[in-house]
Amino acid sequence: MNRKRFALFGNIHQAKKSSSIRTLISVLEQRGTDILIDRPFYDYLTTTLGFEIHPAALIDNNDFEADVVVSMGGDGTFLEAASRVRNKEIPILGINTGRLGFLADVPADEVECAVEDILSDQCFTERHSLLEVSMEGADPEVYPYALNEVAVLKRDNSSMISIEVEINQQRLTTYQADGLIISTPTGSTGYALSVGGPIVMPQCQVIGLNAVAPHSLNVRPIVLPDTVEVRLHVRSRNHQFLVAVDGRSQACDEHVSLTLRRAPYDIHVLKRAGTSPFSTLRSKLMWGSDYRNNE
Repeated sequence: MNRKRFALFGNIHQAKKSSSIRTLISVLEQRGTDILIDRPFYDYLTTTLGFEIHPAALIDNNDFEADVVVSMGGDGTFLEAASRVRNKEIPILGINTGRLGFLADVPADEVECAVEDILSDQCFTERHSLLEVSMEGADPEVYPYALNEVAVLKRDNSSMISIEVEINQQRLTTYQADGLIISTPTGSTGYALSVGGPIVMPQCQVIGLNAVAPHSLNVRPIVLPDTVEVRLHVRSRNHQFLVAVDGRSQACDEHVSLTLRRAPYDIHVLKRAGTSPFSTLRSKLMWGSDYRNNE
């Protein structure tokens, strides 16, 4: 039987969470797996935390192959791991050593059980769509695929920006706002949720548009099928704007136009048996909780 290969990516700013990392590595070693570790994470574990680890290989850039990717941290760490996995179709398990954790939804104290579930084939995968953003008039400086969202934002603290939106070459509207968030179903519980966007289940094949602080009371979120092409033209007083792709940002001049569409590949998210998006909503967002019962 082939040895399973686990690729580890982690947050390098959480020394207080070292016990769960130690447990993960110990369990993987005991079960005879091959451990690959992202080099910055390895340096952090060995230098800062003083771990003695003997991985099968260190990961540099995106040149690696594995059966499972494990992300140790919060959702930001998970997004970074997804940007490294890219189109390899390797399932990613998110172990939450951060705060809220929608993507990284395995509690840190359940690391050992999660590994056992993987090795005994008790897990399943969810396919999560991504957005691809292309630029006309500039070269992309960041990885142009978003698991959560693409945000178009103003660059200064004063005036709004104007964002003209076309859907399949038909005009939708011009947003006068601080920005516009174009989100995947996965990203509906991220930045888009904070500006009043709807929660969307991961299985839905849609794209959400949510304005940031719009200068109009009749602007509402809109949900579109993910078969459409969204084109954006931005105007601003300082002639610049910001594009953030899952937090990876790039400044653009206003002559740059953006085109967004569903990416040609999905990210595979590893889930343990018995979990569901609804249980995550109840536990993370306290969905349906009534504080009057505690009075």
